[in-house]
Parts: sequence; structure tokens; C-alpha cells
Amino acid sequence: MTFYPEERIALFIDGANLYASARALNVEIDYKKLLTEFSAKGRIVRAFYYTALIEEQDYSPIRPLVDWLDYNGYTMVTKPAKEFTDPSGRRKIKGNMDIELAIDMLELSEHIDHAVLFSGDGDFRRLVEAVQRRGVRVTVISSVKTSPPMIADELRRQADFFLDLNNMNSVVSRSTSQKDHNEGPDKEDYDDLDDVEQSA
Repeated sequence: MTFYPEERIALFIDGANLYASARALNVEIDYKKLLTEFSAKGRIVRAFYYTALIEEQDYSPIRPLVDWLDYNGYTMVTKPAKEFTDPSGRRKIKGNMDIELAIDMLELSEHIDHAVLFSGDGDFRRLVEAVQRRGVRVTVISSVKTSPPMIADELRRQADFFLDLNNMNSVVSRSTSQKDHNEGPDKEDYDDLDDVEQSA
């Protein structure tokens, strides 16, 4: 993965997808360290974080994380999650943020040199190709170390660079002392949302 100091960089974080990858790898993301790491590589134009929220609940399990990110350098893009019951009677949550992420990346592409996409969703392959045609280099961060791999092969092939989240563990994971002293959000608890459905 090559970054140049003069590059204008934007981060596009598919929250549910990154959480699933991190959970499979037993990595707890430190979003402050993550932003610091990429700020050292170039000029951060924007760091987007995308997630759906269950707004009907008195308490949303990921609201503390959303609020923390909003106050600490991230641009939050949220929308209400849709709740439904599947044919077997199981409660499901649907919250797909692909369109929002795609629009933001396309609109910002003329103002950046390097897009960093935190997702393994194969639906983003055409988006990556489109911004590459505009002269933007794209790094995709996901994982092949999970079973099954979190990244779609077609997305990995399309990206200019692929970085496995597992290899970034020492750079972006929270330390034990941070967990003990509760620095930053406690954890990104998508678990309470049951199944957050998204296309992969």
C-alpha cells in the first residue's frame, strides 16, 4: 500500500461490514488510532462512517459509538434501519448503506487522490472502477483471513491496493489499557441488532 504525503485522502467506512470483519478476527477497532494512522499518510479530506440505526428503540446499542465518532473527526452518515419478520418468524433488521456510500465517493472523487474503502462488499466493484477512471487510486481494507473471506474476490481484484485488516491489528486495535480506562466508545455493539442484513 503506497500513500504519498501530498495526497488528498478520504476514508469510506461501511460500519456493519467493518464490524463483521473485526469481530471475525477478534479485533476491536480504535477509531482514534485509525484516523491518526491515515492522517500521517496524507491529507485527510473526509472520513465517512456509514451505519443504519434503529430509531424506535429507547436506547440504540451503537448510539454511543455514533456520537463519539461524530465528535471526533468523522462524518456520520446514518439512516433508520427497517425491521421486519422473516417467514420463519424471526425478527430481522435491514440497513443497507451502499447507495449513500457510492454517492459520496463519486461526488468527492474530483477532490481526492486516494479513496480508502473499508468494506468487502462485491457490489462496490463497479464503484471502485468508476472512481479509478476519474484518476483516483483505491485501497480496499477487509480480510481474507476469515472463514469465509470477508472480501469478495472481484472487489479485491479491482482495487489498486488491498490491505488485510488482520495485518493492521497492531496499528488500529484498542490496547488493554484503553479498554480498562474506557477511552473512546466502549464497543461497536451491532450484536443487539440481531441480523443486520446487507448485500455481500
